[in-house]
Amino acid sequence: MTKIESEISGHPLSIETGVLARQADGSVVLRYGDSMVLATAVADRREREGIDFFPLTIDYQEKTYGAGKIPGGFFKREGRPSEKEILTSRLIDRTVRPLFPKGFRSETQGIVSVLSFGEENVTDVLGITGVSTALMISDIPFDGPVSAVKIGRVMGDFVVNPDLISIAECDMTLVVAGTDDAVVMVEGESQEVSEDVILEGIELARKVIRELNTAQRELAAKVPREKRAFSVPEVDAELAAKVEALVSEKIKEAVNIPDKMKRQKELNAIRDDAVAAINTDDADRSKEISGIFQSIEKDFVRNMILKSNIRTDGRNPKEIRPIECTVGLLPRVHGSAVFQRGETQALAAVTLGTAEDEQRVDAPEGEYFKNFMLHYNFPPFSVGEARFLRGPGRREIGHGALAEKALRPAMPTKEEFPYTVRIVCDVLESNGSSSMASVCGGTLALMDAGVPIKKPVAGIAMGLVHDGDNYVILTDILGLEDHLGDMDFKVTGTEDGVTAFQMDVKISGISQELMKEALEQARQGRLFIIDRINETLESHRSDLSPHAPRIYTMRVKPEKIREIIGTGGKVIRGIVEETGCKVNVEDDGLVSIASTDEDSAKRAIAMVEAIVEEAVVGKVYKGEVRRITDFGAFIEILPGKDGLLHISQISHERVEKVTDEMSEGDEVEVKVIEIDRTGRIRLSRKELLDRDGSPLK
Repeated sequence: MTKIESEISGHPLSIETGVLARQADGSVVLRYGDSMVLATAVADRREREGIDFFPLTIDYQEKTYGAGKIPGGFFKREGRPSEKEILTSRLIDRTVRPLFPKGFRSETQGIVSVLSFGEENVTDVLGITGVSTALMISDIPFDGPVSAVKIGRVMGDFVVNPDLISIAECDMTLVVAGTDDAVVMVEGESQEVSEDVILEGIELARKVIRELNTAQRELAAKVPREKRAFSVPEVDAELAAKVEALVSEKIKEAVNIPDKMKRQKELNAIRDDAVAAINTDDADRSKEISGIFQSIEKDFVRNMILKSNIRTDGRNPKEIRPIECTVGLLPRVHGSAVFQRGETQALAAVTLGTAEDEQRVDAPEGEYFKNFMLHYNFPPFSVGEARFLRGPGRREIGHGALAEKALRPAMPTKEEFPYTVRIVCDVLESNGSSSMASVCGGTLALMDAGVPIKKPVAGIAMGLVHDGDNYVILTDILGLEDHLGDMDFKVTGTEDGVTAFQMDVKISGISQELMKEALEQARQGRLFIIDRINETLESHRSDLSPHAPRIYTMRVKPEKIREIIGTGGKVIRGIVEETGCKVNVEDDGLVSIASTDEDSAKRAIAMVEAIVEEAVVGKVYKGEVRRITDFGAFIEILPGKDGLLHISQISHERVEKVTDEMSEGDEVEVKVIEIDRTGRIRLSRKELLDRDGSPLK
């Protein structure tokens, strides 16, 4: 075993290798407090032929035994990846992918297994550092190290790797990954913090990242291993010259076509003509020709931006595409909106539900419930393709999670709006920034549904074209600019601050200065879009859709909850059966009554109020005789509340037997004369009668 030890934020960090998973190309175990992860890296010795991408797969998996739990469900074993596992897998992938050499085509896989889940809550960032370390000590080509750290802010103070308790109090959390010199990936959420706060958090993260990178290099030096031979395939200069001579002028004209589908159709035709004209030898060189063609196209688009500040659709770098907003499109939906920005179109639909519709999440850190969800769909027709419809992929889950983070800070509290809210964002057209269009469409749909959001939220995607010291930051990027550019930086927020952000780069990283400039440019773009949203709807609608359930809330003393529920749920079931309403009782005493019929809801409210009503000394009640004894009668004056009418309090005259005056089931007017310290109620009937036995006037 070889081991490196360090200390991060007061907790010991150890990285060791040589004990577990020794047949992997690289294998390390990281421990931080009680949290432990096993990270492995393996790359096939052969290269995959006929592909033009790097076949990297990252899988993050949480073992439930690591949290001392047994999985739920029938099979009692881990099943398909949870949303958190998918999002963390994407987090690691986006960090390490840019650091592999261009042209590397061997099937490569990194797996992170959570062996022990502690309250430190850092297994995601340990996974990033772990995969990088596994690659560093392997023979796989990798331009690392890269490390990650989590930064939170509590009461204005930054916290490195906030634990499960601290994370709940943070107004900002972000995961930052980087090399010694630059930031490679950033992702986080915040409660409308300023761009300066984010930059300050990133700068703190970079100091910790350098320490982690040093630890990785120390471990790699102790287990030196020669990297496997790899060389980037050389481009045939003669073939490249032929292709360039044939297509250069045509590409130059085609990339300036503003319409995405027309532009792509023209580029495809130019490429196909070049393949047909040049690929005449016995050997099929169509893939080489297509690769050269794409390289020429990329150079044209990038040079046009760098040298002329002109983009393929004619915009300048800071210009946002035309925006159109429509609300109330779907008649039976509780709230709907279409947000169109250029050739990107998102349809957002809001559904309002009750507490029964909350999502239950069983996670290593404990079970919790979500009453706000956003689901993002990207059907193939949105980009003019025909392919099988599958369940949501990693990209759809990732984009949906980002949009949900963006809108969550603007949502009202459960007390203010006691509904479960689900947004579905269907991308109907896509040419870049579809996740940010979903944020904008989601805002409009919430307002259309009458959800009292605190402020409108908008999102913008920033791009980058970088060449040495020369660079251009792009606002509201197209799909082509995302594909051929160097950065995809999504930023969402309100007029007053940032709510969510996610940055990926295709180069080795970007500087703090460049990130500051991108954040400011994003802020300006965000404010522009919020103005368009406000022009469409100034505020949320005052009334809910007639098809939405009405939820009424009331708060009772927690000790009254058992009376509302009753033995085995008998009482609450009776209310539901009699009124047809949905009744939900929280542990803190919040009672929610949901119904589409107002009269039914009022009946249910009255029944609950009667159950929790307290007896008052001096107040007269009409009660039912429940039980008769030798010394008196027990009268139910309120649902579930009996008082004792002592035989001496029945009449001014002497009563020999209680049954001479009343029988079980009789209705009797009584007055509360005493409630003792244990809550026992004493009643009197004679105080309501004159001496002759007639009722007092």
